[in-house]
Amino acid sequence: MSKAILLVNLGSPDSPSVPDVRRYLNEFLMDGRVIDVAWPIRRLLVGLILIRRPKESAHAYEKIWTKEGSPLVVTSRHVQELLQKRVSVPVELAMRYQNPSIESAIKELAAKGVTEVLLIPLFPHYAMSSYETAVVRVQEVAAQLAPTMKLTVQPPYYNHPDYIAALAASAAEYLKKDYDHLLFSFHGIPERHIKKSDSTGGHCLATPNCCETPSPALATCYRAQCFKTAALFVEKSGVPAGKWSVSFQSRLGKDPWLKPYTDFELPRLANEGKKRMLVICPAFVSDCLETIEEIGLRGCEQFIAGNGQEFTRIPCMNEHPAWIEALENMTARFLEK
Repeated sequence: MSKAILLVNLGSPDSPSVPDVRRYLNEFLMDGRVIDVAWPIRRLLVGLILIRRPKESAHAYEKIWTKEGSPLVVTSRHVQELLQKRVSVPVELAMRYQNPSIESAIKELAAKGVTEVLLIPLFPHYAMSSYETAVVRVQEVAAQLAPTMKLTVQPPYYNHPDYIAALAASAAEYLKKDYDHLLFSFHGIPERHIKKSDSTGGHCLATPNCCETPSPALATCYRAQCFKTAALFVEKSGVPAGKWSVSFQSRLGKDPWLKPYTDFELPRLANEGKKRMLVICPAFVSDCLETIEEIGLRGCEQFIAGNGQEFTRIPCMNEHPAWIEALENMTARFLEK
């Protein structure tokens, strides 16, 4: 039996040009696990978004684009290469949207005679619009292109000691600085996604402390998993009590998303006297538009505008050796079978 590893991240436009950004946004937003309404309504909503959003997003992508390409894709490729040096089986990379595609990765693995694949979604937390859609799409493509290929899926690792250790190691130098507050900014999702993923049908968002109350629902609760990651990081890194908090970024549309909102919290904390701010984005393993531009540039402006003085964005784990080691450890049990 021939084995392989498949890493899957979210994706990026092929270039910061308006047509490429429009193509990317169309594929992303037409995913029924991202905008979870009936297809005709989704098509109408996405059509309206695509009138102005591609030009705005293209301008944002231009600010972060590198000579090698999209930071998300470039970093993910480097991670693939570094992991390949540590394991004896093929390591492929795919993006849920655009390139390198899931189809191309599955075809490449099948051509190599691979019969069993460990899928590692590069999303530490469970959400239908990230982790779930990546897993389901890989399963669909594999069933179509390589129906005998067996898939093993890495569960969400938001609380795994290796992930927490890697996250802490990647942030350690920044935490040595004098700072007034550490803000954990996780990618936001609509509240309805939390409720849809609730296996019990009545636990999530039903009470103020639902995320601290034991329930089977927490296995697929993005909000609870984000809070758990933050708490474990704080414990691992020795962040003082009262010197940190959690917020959610990147909301789209007018429906209620997870609160508090990062773009509200930054000026609020500044006005409360938190003059030196650190921000970390643990939902992202690789830096991308949402971390570099939304937090690093716009977030900094929001904080300074609120009377803040010093703003530091802690980079994602990217190619940190501890993160590569964590990925290698994820593969160990699979490869030993």
